[in-house]
Amino acid sequence: MSVGTSPPRSDGAPKVNGEARYIDDLAFPDMLHGATVRSTMAHARYKGFSLDPDYDWSDIVVVDFRDIPGPNEIDLIDLDQPCLVEDVIRHAEEPILLLAAPTRERVLEARKHVRLREEPLPAVLDIETSAAAETLIRGADNVISRLTIRKGAGVGCVDAALEANPEARLFEGEYYTGWQEQMYIEPQGVIAQPYGGRGVSVHGSLQCPYYVVKALKHLFKLHEDQVRVVQTVTGGGFGGKEEYPNILSCHAALLALKAGKPVKIVYSRDEDLASTTRRHPCVTKHRTVVAEDGTWLAAEVDIQLDGGAYATLSKVVLSRAIIHAVGPYRCPDLAIDGVVLATNTPPNGAFRGFGAPQVCFAVERHVDAIAAALGKDPAAYRRELAMQVGDTTATNQLLKGSVSADEVLDRALAMADWDNRRAECERLNAAGGAPPQRPRPGLGDTPRLRGVGMSFFLHGGGFTGNGEARIQGEVEMVLQPGGDIHILSGSTDIGQGQRTTHALIAGDVFGLPLDRVTMAIPDTSKVPDSGPTVASRTCMVVGKVVEDCATALLARVMGDDAERGPAADAWTEAADAFLAADGDPSVKLKYRTDPDTRWNPDTYEGDAYPCYSWACDVVEVEVDPDTMEVTISGFWSAQDVGKAIHPIIALGQLEGGSLQGLGFATIEELRLRDGKLLNDRMTNCIIPTSLDAPDMEIFLVEEPFPGGPSGAKGIGELPMDGPAPAVLAAIEHATGIRLESLPASPEALMAAAARSAS
Repeated sequence: MSVGTSPPRSDGAPKVNGEARYIDDLAFPDMLHGATVRSTMAHARYKGFSLDPDYDWSDIVVVDFRDIPGPNEIDLIDLDQPCLVEDVIRHAEEPILLLAAPTRERVLEARKHVRLREEPLPAVLDIETSAAAETLIRGADNVISRLTIRKGAGVGCVDAALEANPEARLFEGEYYTGWQEQMYIEPQGVIAQPYGGRGVSVHGSLQCPYYVVKALKHLFKLHEDQVRVVQTVTGGGFGGKEEYPNILSCHAALLALKAGKPVKIVYSRDEDLASTTRRHPCVTKHRTVVAEDGTWLAAEVDIQLDGGAYATLSKVVLSRAIIHAVGPYRCPDLAIDGVVLATNTPPNGAFRGFGAPQVCFAVERHVDAIAAALGKDPAAYRRELAMQVGDTTATNQLLKGSVSADEVLDRALAMADWDNRRAECERLNAAGGAPPQRPRPGLGDTPRLRGVGMSFFLHGGGFTGNGEARIQGEVEMVLQPGGDIHILSGSTDIGQGQRTTHALIAGDVFGLPLDRVTMAIPDTSKVPDSGPTVASRTCMVVGKVVEDCATALLARVMGDDAERGPAADAWTEAADAFLAADGDPSVKLKYRTDPDTRWNPDTYEGDAYPCYSWACDVVEVEVDPDTMEVTISGFWSAQDVGKAIHPIIALGQLEGGSLQGLGFATIEELRLRDGKLLNDRMTNCIIPTSLDAPDMEIFLVEEPFPGGPSGAKGIGELPMDGPAPAVLAAIEHATGIRLESLPASPEALMAAAARSAS
């Protein structure tokens, strides 16, 4: 099979027929089951615990912070988060004690017989209160991280532009997005057991095995060879299994080493929802100076993220947020300020898009407001502002190539028949609406108002700046008898098809079918560190190393004949002859960054990403004027993938990410009270189902990136960025109601309509 074809996924059959073994399907000899005792208050002084003296504790293992052999810190970026509370509780559901018992039922019953002593402290529960810094919960100002970008005139550029251009107009807006839950179908789970003397091994549902290795080494004061982490078949992650498995693995390992037995911890859905990381709430403020013709002269953007109680990955989320703050639009003078603020809520972390969906929502709503004020069509105005080859981004990165702004706009707008569809919606609305296109049982046939909106966006692939050069993701490839290929990589498949796409990339070089290319299980005792499975880098970055390894191995085996590419029979014969001559069958390479890349991490200036993927979404909605229920009736999108290694997998990624974005726009809303999650069940913490999904028409634009395998770009996060602002633009087109916050629930629309009426 070759790149660009769509053979059946290598993991498809076992997942469909039930052969795939997820973490809760596994059982080790003498295995115990673990559980966590958590805080009940958002901010409190921890004064200790007691065990019910009338309960039988004879077969229960109990662990608290005193059982930690190393520093009581989760090693990630900052070292601010304890593995277990010692003295101060900083959020509700914070882990304090760990228990293990022979059965899950026994340990859950034992947990009911633990009593915690907590003395309440003043709590800070939202961005506004934290920013005011009247109650301090972190440092002198509640700030976890600050980052800035300056371009051109920088600080004060808006006032300077207004003074220099009296005819220019100032546009200001404030935009809000709340929490969003990843809602992976398989909850968090690991099994830890003693390993090699005083070491520890972990099998788990996780994205980044080497993150877990680092955390275990730090907590237990171990060497690399004393820690083994194995990824099991994983039922989704979307970022939620990037950093949180560090905590869960440390918990299970503490119990396992104290008990001297394997310990499994698998969260229930309510515990997973209430205690693990989710998307950061965000407040974004825009001030933009616009010339008479619509050109942007200067812009100031202020971004505030709610980090929760600890830093986790917030600094990196903020990094991506400030870089994407003005989207794909030209602006010569910029001052972008970002801050992550601490609150007494569970820490927020990685979620598909990683800060970009929040700021893309803000800038797209802002562009719509400017276009309306200038009397410009939203699509035409975006064409005027769109960056092209030769333009510079917010970080002064020169766009040298692989810019598909015009093509994604052309394709998406043509698929949606933008002009005619908008005009037809306006005609129907003027006549009192139209019957629903997608009637739903019990909701009546009240005429619906229809509207069409769009968004235009880009997403940087790979780690920011010099991140890939620092990580140097590594892959090993081994020649097998008969010419088969075995790939060893630390990258994980969390549902996105990595095991298939990497095998397809290698098979394409050798002219081999998928069944002759095997992928090693991600086991840190056997595979190299390819870098984490995050940041839209697995296909683009690690896949390029796979391609480079294959090219190098082909050249080693076939010499001058390699340039012509092997036929299957010729390759098998050459491979066996090479092995018989004791040729070195293994190639191990690291990712090679562009030597011309320039990046200053102190000023955030230079080449922020190896490349950008570009996209345009168009959404049609129907709004019930009585209930304000929103139905998505159409979705058209053109998304630049560079090269579709496996087109069906690529489309699946784009459709799934787009549906997550549609849910973010309309129905996904987390409610906290006193720092505790109220909707901690799938019955009330809802996400879109098949009944909510519109027909989706997605076009794969292929604008190659030379640094990716066969030109492929990262696409994992791209589709999450655009749907929400397109939905709100469509709602505004249908009803005239302008929302600047998510989600666009019926209650939010009714409240906005009432405000407009008053």
